[in-house]
Amino acid sequence: MKFIRIILFPIVPIYFIVTWFRNCLYDRGIKHSQSYDFPLICVGNLSTGGTGKTPMIEYLIRLLKDKKSLATLSRGYKRQSEGFVLADKNTSASIIGDEPFQFYNKFNCIKVAVDADRLNGISKLMGLKEKSEVILLDDAFQHRQIRAGFNILLTAYNNLYFKDIVLPTGNLREPRFGANRADIIVITKCDKNISEIEKVKIVERLKLKSHQHAFFSYIDYNDSVLSFGKSIKLEHLPRFTLVTGIANAKPLVDFLSAKGLQFDHLEYADHYDFKVSDVDKLRSIDLIVTTEKDFMRLSGFKNLEENLYYLPIRLKLHNAEAFDKAVETFVN
Repeated sequence: MKFIRIILFPIVPIYFIVTWFRNCLYDRGIKHSQSYDFPLICVGNLSTGGTGKTPMIEYLIRLLKDKKSLATLSRGYKRQSEGFVLADKNTSASIIGDEPFQFYNKFNCIKVAVDADRLNGISKLMGLKEKSEVILLDDAFQHRQIRAGFNILLTAYNNLYFKDIVLPTGNLREPRFGANRADIIVITKCDKNISEIEKVKIVERLKLKSHQHAFFSYIDYNDSVLSFGKSIKLEHLPRFTLVTGIANAKPLVDFLSAKGLQFDHLEYADHYDFKVSDVDKLRSIDLIVTTEKDFMRLSGFKNLEENLYYLPIRLKLHNAEAFDKAVETFVN
């Protein structure tokens, strides 16, 4: 894969020019961006994935759900449905996608919708009898047809966007200066005890504009794995098999290894669509630990219920009070 990316390097300037030109059309008003008269918060990234958008959306839900009526709008990646879908009691991960299904299962006080056409999705949500006061756009930073009032851009500590280049050789969906559209830039998946000196060095490399602020976050792992009404403390886990279908499993693998846990690792592609043949192989494993996102897909297979667990995570922010204040100020 790396070799293919290297030999495709001659395409990088073409991709750069095309995405740069597209952004110029929007920046200069030649192409229209729809703005709205209610709070619209966009969470996205410049790279192709693995920056922690789902934990950030959940953070925002927890921050705002008791103060405002919320809706999330996602693409619903790899779902088996089309168009606008509003989650209800009959919804499954295959219908709306694993991440939106996770939102729906964890937060029954919000609306969860999917639509690849974000303009249409927003219109449908605002056309509902019970309108939402705030909409959270999941992975919509490149959707320039929409002008969100507040943009949160994520970049992972181990793959900072200013060290990367555009596709196909790099991982960036657009040139680095696209970050100028962000109001907040969050460096995700940092070490919990990252030093102030390291923070200053990173912020200097970000070259923030006058309207921008940077924050640092880390992943806080639960002390137990959970299943259908069951839990096991991490320190009591026997040898298990870790099953992941996410963009970057390394932080999770490193965390479990640092705990001294014994496990094998079955790694699948991001948003992998588990098939019956895959599940037949997994059935023979005594204990499976997976991510919450993967659990949303695998839990649909009833024959895995006895041995399937997931490890919950939460995004934690350094200087969380300042971040919360910035978001709440915009919403209010």
